[in-house]
Amino acid sequence: MYGYFPPEAGSYVQPTLSADHDWLHLEGRYNYEELDTGSAWLGHNFSGGGEQIQWEFSPMLGAVFGKLTGVAPGYRGSLSWRRIELSSEGEYIIDTADSSASYFYNWSELSLGLLDRFRIGVAVQHTHAYQTERDVQRGVLAGLSYKNADLTGYIFNPDDHIPAVMIAVSMSW
Repeated sequence: MYGYFPPEAGSYVQPTLSADHDWLHLEGRYNYEELDTGSAWLGHNFSGGGEQIQWEFSPMLGAVFGKLTGVAPGYRGSLSWRRIELSSEGEYIIDTADSSASYFYNWSELSLGLLDRFRIGVAVQHTHAYQTERDVQRGVLAGLSYKNADLTGYIFNPDDHIPAVMIAVSMSW
């Protein structure tokens, strides 16, 4: 669950529910590609690595419906080495109502784990759910984990007069 507090726009929540079983990845999202829009995803999980480096990659295909309608090929992936993790998710939304409105969405993070439960890092995003003066927003993050719960705060465009703030809460089991 993400809480978005963008400047000069209304605050909103963005829930995502995902399930993985062996190779199968299923996901449902709301307010992710666009406000008042949902999406359903089907993907295939791949992973590998050893003691030092681990990687995961899931190519996906999604159906987008609501204020925006279309199809979206996408991906989720991560690469970790010791306490450093690079993660990215992206999709190309093909707007079936207006092909000129099709666009690429991306959210990527690079973080460093400090201690056992705390991480800091940087993040970038390109979204259409809300608009700022920048097409690609960049920011900082700080996260805290405990057992199966994770709380992360993001500040995008920290040098702007009013930066965009996001709070993410996740649970896994």
